[in-house]
Amino acid sequence: MQIKDVLLAPGNGAFFYDDQTAIRSGATQDGFRYVGEPITPGFTSIRIPASSLSIGLVLSDETVVWGDMMNVQYSGAGGRDPLFDANQISVFTSRVIAPRLFDVDVSRFRTSCVKVFEPVDHLRLPLAVEYGVSQALLRAAAHLQRKTMAEIICAEFDLPLPTCRVPIYCQSGDAREINVDKMILKGVDVLPHGLINSRQKFGVDGQTFMEFVKWVATRTRQIGRPGYHPVLHFDVYGWIGQEIGLEPQRIADFICKVADAVPDFTINIESPADFGSTRAQIENYAKIVSILDNRSSSARIVVDERCNTLEDIRLFADAKATHLVQIKTPDVGSIADTARAVLLCKENKVGAYVGGSCTETDLSAQASVHVSVATQADMMLAKPGMGVDEAFSIVGNEQNRLLAMLNRRRTQNENVG
Repeated sequence: MQIKDVLLAPGNGAFFYDDQTAIRSGATQDGFRYVGEPITPGFTSIRIPASSLSIGLVLSDETVVWGDMMNVQYSGAGGRDPLFDANQISVFTSRVIAPRLFDVDVSRFRTSCVKVFEPVDHLRLPLAVEYGVSQALLRAAAHLQRKTMAEIICAEFDLPLPTCRVPIYCQSGDAREINVDKMILKGVDVLPHGLINSRQKFGVDGQTFMEFVKWVATRTRQIGRPGYHPVLHFDVYGWIGQEIGLEPQRIADFICKVADAVPDFTINIESPADFGSTRAQIENYAKIVSILDNRSSSARIVVDERCNTLEDIRLFADAKATHLVQIKTPDVGSIADTARAVLLCKENKVGAYVGGSCTETDLSAQASVHVSVATQADMMLAKPGMGVDEAFSIVGNEQNRLLAMLNRRRTQNENVG
């Protein structure tokens, strides 16, 4: 079946685009806004409401399937694509992508992606375009084959129908204490993120961060249900390296100290340092991972910055330069590459965390659930937004609905067999 028409609709991301360089350079907060001049190209202020662009594919039977384009919160940082410009992306999509879409058979998901995402003048398409358009193509294939998006991924990558749920990870934003309580009361699998993105939040020699980690562990014991034992996951946005220094041994020593402070928990430390390039990040993260492993530490390193595309993920996995990869879906591009990334991590015995960004939408979050469950990722992000309730509901409910449908499909296949 072919596409009859292409619709574009401007939209909102669920959070904000933030100038990470300006924040790291000491920008202060005034209420919800940041005070100071932006540094990263494209930003007119340090914090900008996130925008998105929806693409609708009108199929031959008049069904319209949608996908959403956007970039991540810290656009233009850590080797990522620049700040999302909905007007520019709309023009590009109309001129370049739409004509290609009219020539594909949308019942074949991966083949469609290859044809539509062919480079222009040897340059890869904007990753936001790949991400949003691939969501729509995946929904189109699912509609035409009368299957779930997860089943399309399973068929395309020769995977068995999944039976297990994927653990869900929530992020707190700046409302740390209240949102931690919400996560614990809701029994979230992995928490709390913490948004440790400034010197004020990290503290001199990391003391403020250390106290927060201990408080989260204590609070979990105080108000969590009996037997509740989540993984504690903290994103420190490179601040261990910023404050402690960029020597791998010192970073590993600090991380061990954090883990020792909460000995009953598995602890994930995301983005402990930014070494300035992908090559330097791989070399130094591999050293940190090796030190932690040799000490049998309960801490695990999670890579985010400098590990954006499928090829980046391949390099980190091959080098054993992380325990867990955040597969940041808008940065990876095509959602088919998110599936490939999970499978690549599994082949290399590296944890696969299907993440993304608070700037995403309900549609992109739902598509991510299907890919996460189909590939049986180790965990997936509750998104969009920086709150707990809405994101946990969107991702958790979509997963539960999906597993119910897959269970019915499995029962039908067994009866036929």
